[in-house]
Amino acid sequence: MMDGTFEILVSRINYWVYIALMMIGLYGIIVKKNIMKKVIGLSILQTAVILFFVSIGAKINATIPIIPQAPDSGQTAVSAVHFINPLPHVLMLTAIVVAVATLGVALSLIIKIYRQYNTLEEDEILPQYREDAVID
Repeated sequence: MMDGTFEILVSRINYWVYIALMMIGLYGIIVKKNIMKKVIGLSILQTAVILFFVSIGAKINATIPIIPQAPDSGQTAVSAVHFINPLPHVLMLTAIVVAVATLGVALSLIIKIYRQYNTLEEDEILPQYREDAVID
């Protein structure tokens, strides 16, 4: 019984890696008080999601979805089992662009926050922000 369970766990090791990366990213976002550490956690979480989707789009012994046309025959029967689905990879290219844009905006906001409050710790920024909001 234990041998079968261990075999299943080892055969799905990539999923355990993605879950671990997602949990590290969530931990960084939720628990850490430093804004830069939160952004790093967000980046790790985004990377884990991208890796997950790219891995589920791959198949063993599959080829790219380009069907060669035989010159003497018309149509040939095509089995989708032999081809890789390119859609998850294409969507993840878009996700990578969004992740880079999100990271760029977040880093620029971090610079702006640091220049205004001289810290990146939430516990120190929030009282200063509330104080500024009451004055205005």
